[in-house]
Amino acid sequence: MRVGDAGPAPGDLAAAFDAGAAAYDRLVGASPGYHEQLLLTARRMRIPARGKGLRLLDAGCGTGASTAALLAVAPDADIVAVDASRGMLDAARAKDWPATVRFVHTPVEHLAEQGITGPFDGILAAYLIRNVADPDDQLRKFRALLRPGGTLAVHEYSVRDSPAATRIWHAVCWGIIIPSGWWRTRDTALYRYLWRSVLAFDGAARFRTRLADAGFTAVHSETMPGWEANIVHTFLADAPS
Repeated sequence: MRVGDAGPAPGDLAAAFDAGAAAYDRLVGASPGYHEQLLLTARRMRIPARGKGLRLLDAGCGTGASTAALLAVAPDADIVAVDASRGMLDAARAKDWPATVRFVHTPVEHLAEQGITGPFDGILAAYLIRNVADPDDQLRKFRALLRPGGTLAVHEYSVRDSPAATRIWHAVCWGIIIPSGWWRTRDTALYRYLWRSVLAFDGAARFRTRLADAGFTAVHSETMPGWEANIVHTFLADAPS
């Protein structure tokens, strides 16, 4: 197992996700609570009336796990799901979806170029913001896409505020995630990037400040239950009314 570098650079991420797409669902499926945590974040958005009459954006949908979480809490909404990785998006499209779910291959930075415009009633960005080149600009773009009072939910790893969470993250990555990635794909680049990028990402307090600075209101966060407390978080913020 090659461990001599820290994984792909941000500009190479789409290709790295393409390469890992075939094994991705098996890997996250082996992670206890992965799908349940996405569902919890979707529930924390408090989408009313099963989403009837609402438009929702799943930004960085990957193989569709976050899309499924949105669909579970808002089965009557129209959902647009986007991702920069064609391999991940092809895996998502291959699953069974109602006609109200539409997948679009595009980096989140270029939504308008693909005809994706607001207003949206809610946006879910799961494991995305950590991977964009300019998170502040992207948060401002999300705010502009939301109707007044619409909710952004950012589902993301953040360990910087907790020494205990940081130690757990090191142990889980090098004891489970990176070896599992090697076993499934014979390549650890994507999983070493995951390890490194989470360590470099904002602490929860800093990211809440970043959301407020981007013009959001009612900014707050909740972590996950169980062993991933203070590791995985739901950050919630509203576009100004």
